[in-house]
Amino acid sequence: MQISYHGHSVVKIETNGTTIIIDPFINGNGQTDLIVENENPNVILLTHGHNDHVGDTVELSKKNNALVVAPNELADYLGWQGCNVHNMHIGGAWQFEFGKVKFTQAFHGSSYVTENNEIIYTGMPAGILFTAEGKTIYHAGDTALFGDMELIGKRHPIDVAFLPIGDNFTMGPEDAAYAVSLLKPKIVVPIHYNTFPPIEQDPYEFAKLVEGAEVQILSAGESVKL
Repeated sequence: MQISYHGHSVVKIETNGTTIIIDPFINGNGQTDLIVENENPNVILLTHGHNDHVGDTVELSKKNNALVVAPNELADYLGWQGCNVHNMHIGGAWQFEFGKVKFTQAFHGSSYVTENNEIIYTGMPAGILFTAEGKTIYHAGDTALFGDMELIGKRHPIDVAFLPIGDNFTMGPEDAAYAVSLLKPKIVVPIHYNTFPPIEQDPYEFAKLVEGAEVQILSAGESVKL
């Protein structure tokens, strides 16, 4: 399994011949190394409906006939746009051929803004637990700190956790470091920072606050060292 980070909240997982992209915000993402035309995912996993997470999902899904796995209302909306979707929701899990996907709660919002400045409600935001090849990856999506992260960690031993540290819209470094103490992952990777002025953070300051886990600060295109 190869797990790589591509700026903002974009994570790519390659496992058993399947390429999975989580929250493929590429166009408009000044932190990414990816180019939409060069990406050929088989599966897209989405945490919630905000534009900086849905990103280029529709184009990527249609171009590659990629399966989009998303919370129910967001999956419905993307299905109406012509995407091949699998609807799920918080607390639910499904064993796909490429791995097991389970959605967890997240404390945030979820809506999609159209070109006509319409706000489309896309249900509840979520985090994602992905398990394959004996490894469990937790992508928290956009979220505040919440106490049931401890329950997530107890129920699902986590090898790699991707946690937002940008503050303003999500957890900041202090809360994210506390989240690590609840989740108890082996490795934590900070995400969702420095893309826009309101979420500018120093990931090395976050790393100083973390106890009990290895912090890997990745530039776009770098892979997690398992």
